[in-house]
Amino acid sequence: MALLEVNDLSVLLHTHRGSAAGVRNVSFSLERGQTLGVIGESGSGKTLCMLALMGLLPNNAEAQGSIVFNGQQLVGTSEEALCALRGDDIGMVFQEPMTALDPLQRIGDQVAEPLRLHRGMRRREALEHAAALLERVGIPDAQQRLKDYPHQFSGGQRQRVMIAAALACDPDVLIADEPTTALDVTVQAQILDLLRDLVAERGMALILISHDLAVIARYTQQMLVLYSGGVVESGATEAVFARMAHPYTRALLQARPRLDAARGSLLPTIPGQVPDLFAAPAGCRFADRCHRVQDDCRQAEPPMVTLPASGPIPHLARCLHLESAA
Repeated sequence: MALLEVNDLSVLLHTHRGSAAGVRNVSFSLERGQTLGVIGESGSGKTLCMLALMGLLPNNAEAQGSIVFNGQQLVGTSEEALCALRGDDIGMVFQEPMTALDPLQRIGDQVAEPLRLHRGMRRREALEHAAALLERVGIPDAQQRLKDYPHQFSGGQRQRVMIAAALACDPDVLIADEPTTALDVTVQAQILDLLRDLVAERGMALILISHDLAVIARYTQQMLVLYSGGVVESGATEAVFARMAHPYTRALLQARPRLDAARGSLLPTIPGQVPDLFAAPAGCRFADRCHRVQDDCRQAEPPMVTLPASGPIPHLARCLHLESAA
């Protein structure tokens, strides 16, 4: 049995406009030491999917499907059971450390909190471990900085503090939601190299959410491409980038800035917008933005198709015209 097995995970959002699925039938599995990348435009459901794994959905959201962690079903389990897992067996590095860190608490106490809650350590012992964690993630003068507050750290240092707190109890799964947002290129590389080293060192599984396709290509073994809450392509990272079977995956890659682009040339964009969740089309949700759309694309949502010669990790794509997309 896999360490983390997710099957047909959906997240329903209940609002004054009615109910709609922000995440639709997402499935994947992870073993210890494996890395999974999740990509897609803003609003594609990446963060909402990961919050469902953590049991941190907003009050108007409802998870359906199956999330099995270490043999334990998490969908429908009690808040008490989820609290026992969060920060202990499953850690998360949130997208914006300045809002995730408490500005009124010293850094040492925030990193030490999981150790006190889940390991029962006394404050002094927990702070000693917190200093060691901060040193491990590259914070200079870690012992002296335990008494500092978040505003006294740079953006890159705050992100390192978040990683230290997430790693405090040596989790089996670490979820990193855009861990390099708003960091310069050098600090980005340092943070991502640190995460890669920690996966190898601790044997944990890593889920990395990012808009940066180069990051996913370099640091993950398998990947999911999300669009309008659903997976449109998945498989081994190398295989997905080698073929990019779904038009959306290819469009994402083409929209990246290129160093060899002529001066003054326009950056390619994906026309249109992600469809409204409350007025989703009957067919392929990417149809209105796809330059290869055909009449049958608008009839019903395409099924997931397994591509030939996809290797140990199946290469799947949700498209009726894969040969056209290749």
